[in-house]
Amino acid sequence: MAATRSRTTEDDVPTTLTYTATRRSAHAGYVVQAIVNNLAPLLFVVFHTSLDVPVAQLGALAALNFGVQLLTDLAAVRVVDRVGYRRPLVLAHVLAALGLVLLAVLPLLLPSPFVGLCLAVVVYGVGGGLLEVLVSPVVEHLPSPSEAKATGMAIAHSFYCWGQLAVVVVTTALLAVLGTDLWPLLPVLWALVPLANLVVLLRVPMPATVPDEHRTPLRSLFGTPLFLAALVLMTTGGAAELTMAQWSSFFAEQGTGVPKEVGDLLGPGLFALLMGLGRAAYGLWGQGVPLRPLLAASGAAAAACYVVAATASVPVVSLVACALCGLAVALLWPGTFSLTSARFPLGGAAMFAVLALAGDAGGTVGPLAAGLLAELGDGPLAGLASALPPDSGTGLRTGLLLSAAVPVVFAATILTTGRDRRRTTAA
Repeated sequence: MAATRSRTTEDDVPTTLTYTATRRSAHAGYVVQAIVNNLAPLLFVVFHTSLDVPVAQLGALAALNFGVQLLTDLAAVRVVDRVGYRRPLVLAHVLAALGLVLLAVLPLLLPSPFVGLCLAVVVYGVGGGLLEVLVSPVVEHLPSPSEAKATGMAIAHSFYCWGQLAVVVVTTALLAVLGTDLWPLLPVLWALVPLANLVVLLRVPMPATVPDEHRTPLRSLFGTPLFLAALVLMTTGGAAELTMAQWSSFFAEQGTGVPKEVGDLLGPGLFALLMGLGRAAYGLWGQGVPLRPLLAASGAAAAACYVVAATASVPVVSLVACALCGLAVALLWPGTFSLTSARFPLGGAAMFAVLALAGDAGGTVGPLAAGLLAELGDGPLAGLASALPPDSGTGLRTGLLLSAAVPVVFAATILTTGRDRRRTTAA
């Protein structure tokens, strides 16, 4: 580990050089990722009403985004540690900006708006996947005390929430002022954010990647039960977070009947705010708080939020449950990163890429499964749907209720691996 710390950066800049600007650009990278992940879901109702995109295809859009990110994670596993962080980070921002511009243009130019949306999602999905792979190891490998690594990771991931909140508030405000007919202006305006951070990334120093001779091989990681458990945690944690994040806007408007502006602010808006506050609070005051039991409690609380959101007959109660879910899932993703990096400190960017791949797999399957289960509310799950409060015929209450099983699996995995780890230590 000492040899790794003594190396210079990928640009031969001494590691004693301040990394303040690097840390800030990494935090801004999470804001960019929040934009590409959350802007389109806020426009689902517009796509549904103005472009005639069916609900099932809206779920497919969310799944496509994270599916592309998953494939990008897979491709980056063996590349990033060799080429360094700067070039793929620059490429990620270029693709994010380009994809956002295409989101505004292609649905209006192509005969099929859905195909245009899909092409745009593919472009910025590659950028989002690269950001998922790169930003966490950059933050992890910046010089800082080892006891501050978990809290630093939580602070960094809180910027994803602040970006998500900004997307919700600004997009909702602009739609209210400009009207839904001018929605193509929004992706173009948001594309300015990755372009601005791109300029910064060209100049800041970057930490070195873990060299091949020190890095823990992926084969060894996959042979470790604790790492396999971490993959389960990333998959279920990503699904628990992103299913609610992706569907809360649509559910608030179509499932509870509140106006779009109110639904966006009380659904994904409060969700992002509480998730950001949860991560920031742990980052500021969480050094003395055991992370593992906190994650188990978070998974159980997230499951309860899903159940209440799906079953409450009072719209306000459903919206509050959607928002509180943001607090419940706040640490699932960064907490798993921290636990895994502490257990395997020389995993390198390849390890983070595999973890991100698992998380994006959950982000792909979770929202898609919720959409498909909602469609089954008119068929095999009609009995369950009829027992739930009305949701304008979308069936989304059914999808959210059954999605509660995902954070339950997260909590059970945390408790099981904690017990196994104590037995190993005792032996």
